Amino acid sequence: MNSVTPDAGIDGFDLAGFVSATLSEDMGEAGDITSAAVIPADAMFAGVMDSRDAITVAGLPIAEAFFRRLDPDAEMERLVEEGQVVPAGTALMRLKGRARALLTAERSALNTVQHLSGIATLTRTYVDAIRGTDATLLDTRKTIPGLRLLEKYATRMGGATNHRMGLWDAAMIKDNHVAVAGGIGEAVRRAVTAGIARIIVEVDRVDQIEPALAAGATHLLLDNMPPPVLRGAVTLVGGRVPTEASGGVRLDTIRAIAETGVTFISVGRLTQSAPAADIGLDLATA
Repeated sequence: MNSVTPDAGIDGFDLAGFVSATLSEDMGEAGDITSAAVIPADAMFAGVMDSRDAITVAGLPIAEAFFRRLDPDAEMERLVEEGQVVPAGTALMRLKGRARALLTAERSALNTVQHLSGIATLTRTYVDAIRGTDATLLDTRKTIPGLRLLEKYATRMGGATNHRMGLWDAAMIKDNHVAVAGGIGEAVRRAVTAGIARIIVEVDRVDQIEPALAAGATHLLLDNMPPPVLRGAVTLVGGRVPTEASGGVRLDTIRAIAETGVTFISVGRLTQSAPAADIGLDLATA
């Protein structure tokens, strides 16, 4: 399985498959009929990808892969680093190559960089909001199907830490699991018996904390608790396991949540609600 270039750091991501599927979706069986009709086959273009917004950059190595798929000889130069915060008007990448190829790949490349930079930019605002506290920002599994590795890469570029990558890397016992199992203690004991090392347990009441810990929880998710209740819960846990605040966290509330002493704060809107960054590609005859 191919990985994105090493500086992109997306282990296990099938870049070749993603590029192929995305271009196939856009080109269909007929290909880019506009470029084929309007642009001479031997025409060359040079251009600059730039941001019209102030952003945290994410996705440039993937954009390169789109252009290189259609023009392996294209010349490209990244002008900024992944994860870099840049002002509006910043040039992100220079490229030069066959005009038909660059124009055909343009939308797929831009869509990816706009989406990932949008996520990274929103994430950075949340990270900045809790700067100086001991809390760490986490993302969630609330991602677009098929794009999880990309979107979680973008949150890392924004300064967050990845939470579970999927259902496979930790148990997360939530209210429905508890209801079916017959109680928090029983649900946790079953996870322990199954040999699961990381057992995250969601609690929405303080009186659920001790039964969860006694049964073997290794991480407590304190769900939808206001800051005063969170502070009391953190005190009760007393550092025995990491604590995580979750549920309805917004930019205007995250600082107060972080100051309760929780270890982590998870925010679904990082990947659910990030607006795309305004990034364009301006091409000019070389």
